[in-house]
Amino acid sequence: MMSDPVREALVQRLETDAEEAIAFLRGFLRSRSANPPGDTTEAADHIGAYLDKAGAPWRFEAAAPHLPNVVGTFEGGRSGKHLVLNGHIDVFPPLDETGWSGDRRDGKIFGRGAADMKAGTAAAVLTYAWLHDIRDKLPGKLTLTAVSDEQTGGALGTRWLLETLRDEVLGDCCLNGEPSGLNNVRFMEKGTRRYLITVRAPGGHGGYPHLSRNPNKIIATIISELDRRLHMRPATLPENIARLLTTPEAIATLEAGMGPGAADVVRSMTFNPGVVKGGLKVNQIPHECSVEIDIRIPVGIDFDKVHEEVVEVCTKNDAEWELIATHSYPGSLADPESLMMTIIRDNAEAATGKRPIPMSSLGGSDSRYWRWENVPAYLYGPSPVTMGRADEHVTEAEYLAVLRVHLLSSYDYLTQSADQ
Repeated sequence: MMSDPVREALVQRLETDAEEAIAFLRGFLRSRSANPPGDTTEAADHIGAYLDKAGAPWRFEAAAPHLPNVVGTFEGGRSGKHLVLNGHIDVFPPLDETGWSGDRRDGKIFGRGAADMKAGTAAAVLTYAWLHDIRDKLPGKLTLTAVSDEQTGGALGTRWLLETLRDEVLGDCCLNGEPSGLNNVRFMEKGTRRYLITVRAPGGHGGYPHLSRNPNKIIATIISELDRRLHMRPATLPENIARLLTTPEAIATLEAGMGPGAADVVRSMTFNPGVVKGGLKVNQIPHECSVEIDIRIPVGIDFDKVHEEVVEVCTKNDAEWELIATHSYPGSLADPESLMMTIIRDNAEAATGKRPIPMSSLGGSDSRYWRWENVPAYLYGPSPVTMGRADEHVTEAEYLAVLRVHLLSSYDYLTQSADQ
C-alpha cells in the first residue's frame, strides 16, 4: 500500500494533541446541558469557542433559543461524497453537582454525559476542526451537526435540522459516536411505541367490590396480556442480517457487553410496563389506574400491526389509550457491508487490536433520521455500561480510540469514496 503523508500527519496529530482532546472533553463535561430541563447554551458555547479558536466555520441553528444546534460545513479541494458527523449535546440530569465535575483520575474522565454522549460528540467536533485544517487536500464535503434535543426525541434537534436545512445536513453517509463499545459498530436499531393506558371507574370502599370495577386489576390484566402477546416475539430479519447477529462471535460479543440474554433481545420485540399509578388507600377501590408502556420493535416485525394489537387489548378492557408520538417511530437499518462499515472496522482494529463486529443497538439514536432517508448511518463510541450512573465516565484510552476511529474513518471515507 502506498504511503499517504496527509493521513500519516493525522495519525501524528492524534499523538501530539491528545491532551488538547482531553481538555476539550473535560470542559465539555463541566458545561451544563441536562435535559430536562433542556437548556444547552453553555455546552453549545463551549463547542463554538473551540471551533472559533480552530478557525472552522460554524453557526447556531435553533428551533428554540435555549436549544441551539451547532452546524458547520466546509467543502474540500475537489468534488466527492458528503459525510455528516452527528452527536448530541444534551444529557441525562446528574444525581448531584458532582455530575458536572469533569474530573480526571486513574485514567478515567468523569461527568454526566461522558459516555452518553459527550465523548462521542467531542470526537465529532475535533474531527471536523482537524480535517478543516487540511480541507484543501480533501475531496468532498464534511458537515458537523451537534444537536440539543436528542434525549427527548430530536424534534427540535436532528429532525428539525433535516426539515429546515435538508440539503446541508442530509449528506451521503452519517457517522455518530453514541455509546456502543469498542468491540462493535452499530448499523441498525429498533423502533419504539410508547403508550399511556388508563382505566377509570366510580371507585369506592374496598369492602364493596360489587359496586365498582377495580382499575388496578384491569391494568394488571392488560399488562399480563400485552406481555404474553408481545414480549420476546422474534423478528423475521433479512437473511444476511440474521446471519450477522447469530454467529458465535456476535453472540459472545453482544452478551459480554450487554449481559447474558442480549443476543435474543436484540432480535426480538420487548415489552416494558415502566410506570404504574393507581390507588390512594389500601381499603379503597381506586377510581383510576394508568400504566406507561414501552415497546421496542426490531426491523422484521410489522410496526403498525403492533399498534393494532395494543388498541385491541385496550378496547376489550374498556381502557383509554394515548400514543406518545415523540417516542414512537419505526426501526432503521443501514448496509452492514458498506464501504463505511469496512473503513470503521479497519480503523477500530488498528486502534484496539480487535476487529469490531456489526451489531444492532438496543436503544434509540438520532442516526435513525438518516437511515429513514436511505442515507447509511453508523455508530461507534465508548462503552455504554456507565451511562446514567453516578460514576458515569469514559477511560482516556477509549475516548482517544473513538477520536482516532472517527478522524481516520472520516478521512478514509472522503478519500476512498471519491476514488470509486
